[in-house]
Amino acid sequence: MNITRRRLWVLAVGLVVALLAAVSCGGQEQGGGSGAEGNVARKDIRIAVVTHGQASDPFWSVVKNGVDQAANDMGVEVNYSAPETFDMVKMSQLIDAAVASKPDGLAVSVPDADALRDSIEKANEAGIPIVTLNSGVDDYKELGALTHVGQTEFIAGEGAGERLAQEGVDNALCINQEVGNVALDDRCDGFEKGLGGQVEVVAVPLNNPTDAQAKIETSIKQNPDLNGMLALGPTGAEPALAALKESGRQQNITLATFDLSPSVLQAINKGDMAFAVDQQQYLQGYLPIVFLTNYIQYGVIPSDVVLTGPAFVTQDNAEQVISLSKKGIR
Repeated sequence: MNITRRRLWVLAVGLVVALLAAVSCGGQEQGGGSGAEGNVARKDIRIAVVTHGQASDPFWSVVKNGVDQAANDMGVEVNYSAPETFDMVKMSQLIDAAVASKPDGLAVSVPDADALRDSIEKANEAGIPIVTLNSGVDDYKELGALTHVGQTEFIAGEGAGERLAQEGVDNALCINQEVGNVALDDRCDGFEKGLGGQVEVVAVPLNNPTDAQAKIETSIKQNPDLNGMLALGPTGAEPALAALKESGRQQNITLATFDLSPSVLQAINKGDMAFAVDQQQYLQGYLPIVFLTNYIQYGVIPSDVVLTGPAFVTQDNAEQVISLSKKGIR
């Protein structure tokens, strides 16, 4: 861990500990706050969260759990919303509705900065403090957000490519379940650089695992030299694993994925999948609520990106993560 990341983590943990201690001492803070709203009791704070991922998705359900737990720990009101599918027009409308409700803070994912810019600018014009999460690391400052909680997607993809290259992979598929999501496109680009070999991007539907499996099976059949696959999330990893088993080439094609789910962890534990890139999405939901609460009350917040990944879950540590995944934390 480099010095900058270590300092950010120390700051993040310190803020969480301080705020949790305040909750245990009675919830409402005494004394003069210096945040945008001055001295505000936590019970009066309302934060809006808008993401591009549905709470029913195995990844985003963990983000939502982090949001809910932070709201409970901080003693604030939080309203979470997301479009039913990956839809930037609908997401813009949800941000507009959130801003119109005049929250004290806004936490928002930014999979497409150009598509969401106007809506986020309305929050800036209204004086609503913003923290971006999950996606938007390259755009959060330009969009006027105070900080970003997440991982650098290109670097994470590069790290995944390097690990698969160490496994002997030089011809791979990158399974993308949300083409147009800049964060996922960055993962594929980083993967290709890290692998240093041939990478074909396969676009699959997010909400149709049967069709996704069929598309992956077709790509496997068309590429006899294929020896690796990287999925960009559990909704791509699960049909990829099924396609791999159906193809009969599971022994000579190494599969890895981004992000965790119970089925992904079981596959890693059994040796059917090499690893998962873990960005600790629980923290991506939890920390923005903590940071915004702290900012609204006291005017203090991390001044740079708070990195939650990448980390790697392999067969060596999968079992210890499984119990936390069942609880909706990993």
